[in-house]
Amino acid sequence: MGPGYVVAGLLHFVVPELYAQIIPPVLPAPLALVYLSGVAEVAVGLGLLWPRTRQYAAWATIALLVAIFPANVYMATSAVVVTGMPGGGDPSAVVRWGRLPLQGVLILWAYWYTDPELATT
Repeated sequence: MGPGYVVAGLLHFVVPELYAQIIPPVLPAPLALVYLSGVAEVAVGLGLLWPRTRQYAAWATIALLVAIFPANVYMATSAVVVTGMPGGGDPSAVVRWGRLPLQGVLILWAYWYTDPELATT
């Protein structure tokens, strides 16, 4: 789980315009929010790698997933055309809507790491 968040976070710096497209327009400074969420993803990813910080990083991961959920809802419900996707093309409706329940799965996965016994192994 940790390496996945590190990679995802680094991608925010490699292709920030991809992520900026799905920031809801009611939020200010989309590019700054992309960079901030990228830093947060790298931080939680690294925190998940070490037993000493794993439990805290898991709670932070849950908070991060809740914080970015509006972007996923916006992507699913708006007519925004997302450009710059790997493989090209705008994501299908299945992909857009599939990200919403995936957030729940990721939250449950992170919650599993909040178990003190699991966090120290």
